[in-house]
Amino acid sequence: MKRTIVTRVALAAALGAAMLPMLSGAASKTQTFDVTLKIIADCVIATNPLDFGQSQGVLATAVSVNTTLNITCTNTTPYNIGLNAGTGTGSSTSARVMSGTGGNTSTVAFNLYQASGTTNWGNIQGTDTKSSTGTGASQIHTVYGVVPVQTTPQPDTYKSTITATVSF
Repeated sequence: MKRTIVTRVALAAALGAAMLPMLSGAASKTQTFDVTLKIIADCVIATNPLDFGQSQGVLATAVSVNTTLNITCTNTTPYNIGLNAGTGTGSSTSARVMSGTGGNTSTVAFNLYQASGTTNWGNIQGTDTKSSTGTGASQIHTVYGVVPVQTTPQPDTYKSTITATVSF
């Protein structure tokens, strides 16, 4: 009998606690809200230097090296990558040159390709740019550089600064 009384007391206490919010007049209401984000077509470009070497001698054989461009575009965004002629005196996208940095007027011819020694890489969309479609992740594009056989100019450091542009 004692056990039955304890059980009934515990049950009454539990019911009272459960009904307390209803008896005290407590109420609640809910409301929803939207969480939004608009993704726009966008691209980010990161470049790496292209170094033909710091101890070249006579340019009796072609010097071939490569570098990479990292392009990150929003998923499904079509894009084109263009490379300009560079800052070498008299450069064009089909005949680039590096100019001497030590005060001489000599140049070193070079060119940049989309594939190893084949397709010139310029900056006219639809003609000599490289196209792709964004995936939302970084995509690596290789730039192939070649210094062809040529008359070797005087010793100096030769340089050209190329501008890479991603259009989307």
